[in-house]
Amino acid sequence: MAAETTRTEARDRLRKTFEALLERCVPADETKPLKGRTFREWEDQADEFDREMTGALLEERARLDDGAMAEEPGRCPHCSSTRVRLEKAKDQVEVQTGHGRVTLPRQRCRCRSCDRTFSPSGA
Repeated sequence: MAAETTRTEARDRLRKTFEALLERCVPADETKPLKGRTFREWEDQADEFDREMTGALLEERARLDDGAMAEEPGRCPHCSSTRVRLEKAKDQVEVQTGHGRVTLPRQRCRCRSCDRTFSPSGA
């Protein structure tokens, strides 16, 4: 199995996400007003920042994992057959975390013996 992205690409995407969130919360342009007037509104902004930044970090970390992309399908977990085909199209799965919803890539395999599908990474 192999990673779906490189560290450099992941770090670049995380920097862009951080910069966009920072611009939303504390604009570089001094003429743009800061949003929120109460501490509660600032906390809401911080919570949103946390959810989006942590979600992006979790998504990138999942793509960096050595198990992100299977090159061989392996055995079927349902019938143990080796007659398994790795499907070309990947789908996305949404996961609810303590920091919000995260979208992760997921590969699919189809067993030619029992015709069931599964993810080679177990995700």
